[in-house]
Amino acid sequence: MTDAHSEPGVLRLADIGEAQPAALLARYGLALRRVADAAPIPGSYWGDEEAGIIGHTVYARGDTPVHSLLHEACHLIVLPSERRTAVHTDATDSIEEEDATCYLQIVLADELPGVGRVRLMADMDAWGYSFRLGSTRAWFEQDAENARYWLVERGLLTYEGKPSAPPDVTMRAAD
Repeated sequence: MTDAHSEPGVLRLADIGEAQPAALLARYGLALRRVADAAPIPGSYWGDEEAGIIGHTVYARGDTPVHSLLHEACHLIVLPSERRTAVHTDATDSIEEEDATCYLQIVLADELPGVGRVRLMADMDAWGYSFRLGSTRAWFEQDAENARYWLVERGLLTYEGKPSAPPDVTMRAAD
């Protein structure tokens, strides 16, 4: 990951507020917990201002990049309920889950006013996400069909590419 101080234009949680991200996460049975500024973020894989995950909860500070918050939330969203409860810091078991996570975070960016997929993909590129076609947008538009199909198969996307609540969302309880 890139040093956050070198990417001041990356959209942060403080820029968009907590209400909309919290409501989006709640649709998937997740909770957003705000961490005090400068405090360590529980469950953060990368440390610093990167979001963290423990169970059904995504942890973030005001300086947490929106792409990081969505990425970690999507790690939990793509997991079945029975696996989600055991998550602490690292959720990915496969390349397929990682790809699905990246794809879904881009789609869900459209659900957040003031974010959108174009902005999120630019922030992902600025932050240092790496895709074999050279950019997030090129990957998303030209090389991510397997990730899209994976999400459709599991009921997380419609065939039209719109987000849909997972079938067992009513059984998932936030921490």
